[in-house]
Amino acid sequence: MAAVGMTRHPACPYPSHGTFGARMTKHANKVVLAYSGGLDTSVILTWIKETYGAEVIAFTADIGQGEEVAEAKEKAIQTGALSAHAVDLQDEFVRDFVFPVLRSGALYEGYYLLGTSFARPLIAKHMVDLAERENADAVSHGATGKGNDQVRFELSAYALKPDVKVIAPWREWDLKGREDCIVYAQEHAIPVPVTKEKPYSMDANLFHISYEGGVLEDPWNEPPAGMWRRTVDPEDAPDEARIVEVTFEHGDPVAIDGERLDPVPLLETANRLAGEHGVGRVDIVENRFVGMKSRGCYETPGGTLLFHAHKAVEQLTLDRQVLAMRDQMIPKYAQTVYDGFWYAPEREAMQTFMDHVQQPVNGTARLKLYKGSVTILGRTSPNSLYRQDVVTFEEDDVYDQADADGFIKLNALRLRIARQLHGADDPSEHG
Repeated sequence: MAAVGMTRHPACPYPSHGTFGARMTKHANKVVLAYSGGLDTSVILTWIKETYGAEVIAFTADIGQGEEVAEAKEKAIQTGALSAHAVDLQDEFVRDFVFPVLRSGALYEGYYLLGTSFARPLIAKHMVDLAERENADAVSHGATGKGNDQVRFELSAYALKPDVKVIAPWREWDLKGREDCIVYAQEHAIPVPVTKEKPYSMDANLFHISYEGGVLEDPWNEPPAGMWRRTVDPEDAPDEARIVEVTFEHGDPVAIDGERLDPVPLLETANRLAGEHGVGRVDIVENRFVGMKSRGCYETPGGTLLFHAHKAVEQLTLDRQVLAMRDQMIPKYAQTVYDGFWYAPEREAMQTFMDHVQQPVNGTARLKLYKGSVTILGRTSPNSLYRQDVVTFEEDDVYDQADADGFIKLNALRLRIARQLHGADDPSEHG
């Protein structure tokens, strides 16, 4: 039975209208498109105009991906956009997305620092804001129907604007791949330069670069030579190690080698230092939210350096039980971010806890970068819980070693009782 307020056509099992679950009709007046300037989104821009009869506003978020931002605005106008916006979001990206995740210590499935996962909610936020300002009735993206990004874009959009319409061309049109998109572009005189396709796809921001698809789809294949962009091959890295110091305040990195830096230049500096020494490459087979396994390569030089430096300062400053509770929460937090629930109440609640835990995380870590590795050399903090006078093996007057006898016996009590009970019930004990 259809829900109240929603009707179904006899031949169609899907709701045709209503506030939630509404099926998108092939009409829209004005659409905000997440636009990169590449083949896919250039084709999408024209396809939306042709299929939906809509005006298209192109939106390009500058989160440190590089040269494509400068070109995207002009390309969008040439392709027929009503208007084009290229907005520098790098500071917001680092301050409000990179740093909160670093404070949490999150890793997805033990390796992935989530660089793409938390970039999509930022882009979606500004797309929705632009749609509100321009009185647009829909937003659109170029994510495929197999990946995580479609989920991240759309969950974020719905969380911020519950009545928003979403156009997802890769789930709607009959174009099957790059060759079909090239033919479509030629037929519609879309100004997309003809370039030799890389044997993999790449997505970059200031925090990381991700590589997937093409030759990487076979998990036995080694990444092709020359793929990595931000890190030198560890074998070619300098023979002399680089010692670097990272200072934190309330869990956020604020200085490198004693120089205080704003968030963006700090991450850029960390990227440069770690990248020069081959630090930050990860090659994993991960579990996508949509249910399939996917091979991905991630290059996160600065993030890797900051991650290890942060953990070093935490070792001094966080109470054992508080740290254990936070660490138990990390897999859930990481999965929540990975799955696209950045604006969900559970992520926000976990973030509140994570940030509260980080209040005493002040101090400096000293690390060595050498041929792809990061090694902690030392750490110091004004909030250190470490007491050398307590832990020393030399003579002291603050710890009575005899106290450990009762402590151990109390903790062993349940083990002794269990063994005694087992011994009494074991037939082998009776011969």
